[in-house]
Amino acid sequence: MADWRRSRLIARVYDFWITHERLGAPGGRLLWGADMRRFYLDLRDAARPGAGERVLDVPCGGGTAFTALTPEAGGYVAVDVSALMLRRARDRARRRGLRLAGLLQADVTRLPLADGAFDRCLSSLGLHCFADPAAALAEMARVLRPGGALWGTVVVRGTGWRRDALIRVLRRAGAFGAVITAEDLARMLEAAGFHDADVRLNGAIARFSARRT
Repeated sequence: MADWRRSRLIARVYDFWITHERLGAPGGRLLWGADMRRFYLDLRDAARPGAGERVLDVPCGGGTAFTALTPEAGGYVAVDVSALMLRRARDRARRRGLRLAGLLQADVTRLPLADGAFDRCLSSLGLHCFADPAAALAEMARVLRPGGALWGTVVVRGTGWRRDALIRVLRRAGAFGAVITAEDLARMLEAAGFHDADVRLNGAIARFSARRT
């Protein structure tokens, strides 16, 4: 099981890699067979709030999605279990002049947020770090309003033996939690109370979107 609250080295390396597109793009291709250019474009589109929208970013990491935000993104709440990641996210928000609605340290399965509080939930490359992805998705569904949108990306099993071997190594290192397949993800979304689910593979990275029933 991943424990990002204690693993400072893993958190620092991951944050440095994913927030620098010149590293993230070739690294994603090498490790996961993924077109990371598409990943960054989709992430920016998904993170950018519409007028009056309330957006939840969980786990926010070091603020990778903040590049899509303007200083007036006042309905944006970022959550992560790692204090180190939150410090990096807070520094990134300050450098960009962002006035976020909140930066919270919390477990994704026990979010200190009200039912139906958000119009959209963003979960970028985080679901594979959780011990219980099904419980995480159920909690994301709880805090979304009816009809609210979920968008995310996750590393999945079953796309090739080399990638599955790397997943096993990262699990042993404490970087990954319970890693599911794309088929598992579709079933979990439905069980959590989502509909119109769309799961698409980009190498070993699955892009998913759905609506709260």
